[in-house]
Amino acid sequence: MPDYHSNPFNLPEYLAVKQKFVNDAMADIFSKHFADTRLFKAMQYSLMASGKRFRPILCLTAAEVVNEINPSVVSAACAIEMVHTYSLIHDDLPAMDDDDLRRGQPTCHIQFDEPTAILAGDALLTLAFEILSLPEISSVQKPQIMLQVVHILSKAIGCRGMIEGQMMDIRNEGIKIGFESLKQMHALKTGALIEASVHIGAILADASPDQIHHLSIYARNIGLAFQVTDDILNIEGDPMSMGKASGTDQTRLKSTFPGLMGVARSKEYAQELVNNALQALSFFDNKAIPLSALANYIIERKR
Repeated sequence: MPDYHSNPFNLPEYLAVKQKFVNDAMADIFSKHFADTRLFKAMQYSLMASGKRFRPILCLTAAEVVNEINPSVVSAACAIEMVHTYSLIHDDLPAMDDDDLRRGQPTCHIQFDEPTAILAGDALLTLAFEILSLPEISSVQKPQIMLQVVHILSKAIGCRGMIEGQMMDIRNEGIKIGFESLKQMHALKTGALIEASVHIGAILADASPDQIHHLSIYARNIGLAFQVTDDILNIEGDPMSMGKASGTDQTRLKSTFPGLMGVARSKEYAQELVNNALQALSFFDNKAIPLSALANYIIERKR
């Protein structure tokens, strides 16, 4: 694999290589688990759509910063993308955001039907933990480390993480909330899984406590910056580029950063968060260049 830890750094090439790596790894997993059923077809339809793979790439890159990618990191990266895809399937359901388009194609419940979409999301979530607990993973990684990974991921996406953030998002529709409440909501809804992705990659690569501390600061800031940028793109983004509709936050009376502080100030805030993340990376040598580029990518992306 090319050496990406020096300048000039080619982020588009890096993302393309890592996206293919993740896609190939997930395709390999599905080839071993796939059954010719409607459920598996719906799971594969949503999982293998053209997503950014941002969270698994963060997992892989965090591992590279402290050591190197090993088989347990690859499995964790795939599991993280399965969890993320499950959350998107459920977010798009009629009972939630009722979206028709995701990743440039009809959402799972439109392509199949609502019950199939619910079960496909459930199945991807369950498959993620099946992958993390495979015996062959435990044979190359200490069982207590894999148990820690399961705990980190479970907490990040559960009732004290992503799901609670989604509940807060629904509860706050049509209500004007303050900055701290908005920040807390999105730190859970979006930031928690991003933080977990970095944390999991680091511990699976045998990171030191100091390394984990600085990577956690980095992840916390980019997790929030990611959501601030998503809020901005919902106003200014091109639906063709994003692969999903724009303007939906205002239609649904969602609580957003632009709605609270305006677009211009939201852009400034996103940059402040990225600056905080970059400062945390100063602890590392030039091996952190890809993470720095990913932080800047968050606020420069068009989708």
